[in-house]
Amino acid sequence: MGIRLPGVVNAKKILHRIHNSDSIPKGHLAVYVGETQRKRFVVPVSYLSHPSFKTLLSQAEEEFGFHHPMGGLTIPCREEAFLNLTQSLNGS
Repeated sequence: MGIRLPGVVNAKKILHRIHNSDSIPKGHLAVYVGETQRKRFVVPVSYLSHPSFKTLLSQAEEEFGFHHPMGGLTIPCREEAFLNLTQSLNGS
């Protein structure tokens, strides 16, 4: 005889729905980039360990601390500079 927990089943359905509606693949995270207008980018988690990306994270910490106005990780740099960095990280 099994025990049914309807609350747990409903929670799993809700989380599954949220996960499926989110466009962030496993092993990636969303960041918001820009000095005034912020644009959302999805990047691999592996970028977090790269020295150049760590520099951007330090800048974000200096500017925002742990409060990010976009509700996610916000990186205060020009979009062009961020794209150049991510292209170089993709090549390495």
